[in-house]
Amino acid sequence: MQPSSINNYDPTQTKSWKELDLHFNEIKNQSLIDLFKEEPNRLAHLSFDEGNFYFDFSKNHLTKKTLSLFASLANEMGLSEAKKALFQGQKINKTENRSVLHTALRNPADRPIIVEGENIMPLVSEELKKMKDFSIQLHQGEHLGYTSKKIQNIVNIGIGGSDLGPNMVCEALKPYWIKGIQTYFVSNVDASHIDPLLQKLDPATTLFIIASKTFTTQETMTNAMTARNWFIEHASEQEIKKHFAAVSTNEEKVREFGIDLQNMFKFWDWVGGRYSLWSSIGLSIVCTVGYDNFSKLLKGAQEMDDHFMQAPFEMNAPTLMAFIGVWYNNFFKTQTQAILPYDQRLAYFSKYLQQADMESNGKSTDRNGDQVKYETGQIIWGEPGTNGQHAFYQLIHQGTKMIPCDFIAAALPAHDKMNHHDKLMANFIAQTEALMKGKDAASVKSELEQQGMSPEEIKALLPFKVFDGNRPTSTLLMDKLSPENLGGLIALYEHKIFVQGFIWNVFSFDQWGVELGKQLAGNILDEIKTGDVHQSHDDSTRKMIRKYLSHQGS
Repeated sequence: MQPSSINNYDPTQTKSWKELDLHFNEIKNQSLIDLFKEEPNRLAHLSFDEGNFYFDFSKNHLTKKTLSLFASLANEMGLSEAKKALFQGQKINKTENRSVLHTALRNPADRPIIVEGENIMPLVSEELKKMKDFSIQLHQGEHLGYTSKKIQNIVNIGIGGSDLGPNMVCEALKPYWIKGIQTYFVSNVDASHIDPLLQKLDPATTLFIIASKTFTTQETMTNAMTARNWFIEHASEQEIKKHFAAVSTNEEKVREFGIDLQNMFKFWDWVGGRYSLWSSIGLSIVCTVGYDNFSKLLKGAQEMDDHFMQAPFEMNAPTLMAFIGVWYNNFFKTQTQAILPYDQRLAYFSKYLQQADMESNGKSTDRNGDQVKYETGQIIWGEPGTNGQHAFYQLIHQGTKMIPCDFIAAALPAHDKMNHHDKLMANFIAQTEALMKGKDAASVKSELEQQGMSPEEIKALLPFKVFDGNRPTSTLLMDKLSPENLGGLIALYEHKIFVQGFIWNVFSFDQWGVELGKQLAGNILDEIKTGDVHQSHDDSTRKMIRKYLSHQGS
């Protein structure tokens, strides 16, 4: 049952939202520079330290009044009770009748979490121990390949949450990789993804991890069977048990594939795919960086969980980030958010957040089953700095769209090349200042005069060199990109996504929108195999199937 203090009605009809609307009209034409002038202590109430993180939200169009109104909205919607429902394992994923307990995966074992009368923490601890033992055997050479060689290559075969999270984490933690281990990720059913990889691997030293809850996911199992067929070209089927592991809930399918059930790792229906890297889906992470570093990843996430549950509104980083997103999405009518990590190791972070955020809150039906009448979801995109500066920052600085940006960096690098890191961090700091301040016509004119340009040349060039500024940014600085801090960073955005979805009154933990395409693809695949194109398709689709078939055998 949903606690009565959690409200599931149109947020735009609340008293707080209507007051926010009035406040928006008061503030919308104020520049960020003006806000700093009007609030001399602005930084003091819009920035804070939390553990190893420093958050600065001051370069956003916010005042104390904005925060107060959002706090009222949180109370009016029942956010505190919703948070408790999440952490206590209530079935907040209503359309699938499931709890949402990725937080339990990093919960201390001595804190019970009861689901349907059972404390699930022993289950979590048991699976974590199994992952730990498996990885130790791998790293110490107790689990050997069919020629008695040590495993050197890990290939994770999955898609969506079974790929994006582990792939992002392994890339981010490259300095922590176990010596002698090389990890790869295969997700796309396009054979161009798996074929070149297989050509360079030695089957005698390769372990495949097949990550699929049902062990029926079309893309994953197609790639898995390709890997299996490649392997048995070099070894017998009996040797599959030494070179394949499964992360699944389907024992029968795993056994049919030939995988030893000792090498099958479980997770549960209360673990959503895009929130599953903390579970046995993270087996590839454990095998790559070791269990101790995986444990630190969990610890960092758990510390962010505690911060989210306990910190007051005005210093609650996930909640503030969520409301900043709502503020820009629903009041300023921005539609996108750029995630800009100034760390090459976070190259896959924005891609990971695309699924986490857009699959969660890309909904047009509210929790009552009614069509929403307001914007939900944000289009998430980004690229590591400084690469993005030489690509799309032009649009952010001088384009016609307001694009709120999250800037993320680590003060300490993983390498010893401080001349590189100083330049990286100088750009990281400079960009948020440039986006806020811009450059006015007088400053441009003065610069051009100093360059010796004539009045006519200045008049012609000046409009193109003016930056309006007033572009919003949030800044997150951590001391270093460690396993613990990475765990906190991921959990930070998980909770931001939860709060935004709750305020928008949508179910954030289902993803029915991805199902229709899968169903139709299955039907069309049958038609491709038989050559019998159904008349039920529209003209365009029928023609495309026939066009494709016409190229076969050519």
